[in-house]
Amino acid sequence: MAKPRRPARLPRLRMRPPAPRPAPRPEERHKGGQLRAALRFAAVLAVTALAIPMQFLLRRLPGAWQAVAARGFGKVQCWLLGVRLHVVGQPAGGATLYVSNHCSWLDIPVLMARADARFVSKAELAHWPLFGLLARLGGTIFVSRKRNGLGDEAQAMAASLQAGHGLVLFPEGTTSDGSRVLPFRSSFFAVADQAARVQPVTIVYDRMGWLPTSRHDRPVFAWYGDMQPMTHLWRLLRRRGARATVVFHEPFDPGLMPDRKVMSAEVSAIIATSAAALRQNRPAVPLPAPLGGRFPAVLRLREDLTDAAALREGFAAARPSRHPIARSSAA
Repeated sequence: MAKPRRPARLPRLRMRPPAPRPAPRPEERHKGGQLRAALRFAAVLAVTALAIPMQFLLRRLPGAWQAVAARGFGKVQCWLLGVRLHVVGQPAGGATLYVSNHCSWLDIPVLMARADARFVSKAELAHWPLFGLLARLGGTIFVSRKRNGLGDEAQAMAASLQAGHGLVLFPEGTTSDGSRVLPFRSSFFAVADQAARVQPVTIVYDRMGWLPTSRHDRPVFAWYGDMQPMTHLWRLLRRRGARATVVFHEPFDPGLMPDRKVMSAEVSAIIATSAAALRQNRPAVPLPAPLGGRFPAVLRLREDLTDAAALREGFAAARPSRHPIARSSAA
C-alpha cells in the first residue's frame, strides 16, 4: 500500500523591513524651536495690542503719520515673525492700484511694510479677534461674496483711490499653495479706471533656513485649504532664516488697456513670469509695463533669456519706440 504524500511545505514569508522614517528637522527635534515660537508669539500679541490704541490716536492726525505708523507696524511684525524682506523696485505711491499674487496671510504685513496703501480683504477677516479690529482701524475694505453688496464695496474702493490712497488687490480671490499663480479674476479690475496707475507686484517666499526653499518648505508660508490659522502660525514661528522677495514692476496707465479682461491677462502674465523665475532661484528683475495687448507675445523670449541682464535687455528691445510709455521714458 502506497504511503500518502505529504503536502508540499509552503515557502516562508519574508517580510520587508519598514521603510526608514525621514529624520526630523532641527526645529522639530529640539525644544529650541518651541521656545522660540512661544517668545515670538508673545511678542506679536504684545505689539498688536499696543498698536490698537495707537491707531485710535493716529486716526485724528494727518494721513502722513498714519502711513508712517502702518509701515513701521508691518516692519516690526515681519521682524518678530522671523521673515526678512528683500525688496526690488519701488512702489509708485499715491493713488496706485497695487495688484499682487496671494498665497498667505503673511502677504499683508509684508506689503504693509513697503507700500502706503489700504487692503481689500474678505469679509470673514472682520470677525477675527484682535486682527479684525486692527484691520478696521487700518482702513481695510472688506469684500463679501454676496452680490447685493458689491456695489457699495466698489464705491468704497473708488472713493479711496480718488482720495489719493493706494489700494492693494489680490485678484486670485483666494490663497494658492505657493507653487503657482492662480488665474486672475477680471472683476477685481472694475475700479482700475479710478486709479492714477496700476503696478504689478510679485511676492515669493524664497528662503528658509537661509537656503533656497523647496516644495517641502512652501506649506510653511502658504496658507490654503483647511489649514488652521494658529497651527500654521506656530509652524512658521518655529523656523529660522525665512525671507520674502517683493518685486515692484513698472507701473502703467490703466487707460492704455482696451478693457479689464486684457488688463487682467497682462498683469497676470507679468506676475506669473516673475514668480516662476524667483522660485527657480533666479535674480529678481522688475519687468516693464504691458504694451496694450502685445505683452504675452513678448513672453516667448523668457525661454532664451536666462540671466537678469539679458532678460531686461530683451524686454526693452521688444518694446516699440513709438509707444507712449517709451516716449515718456526716453524723455
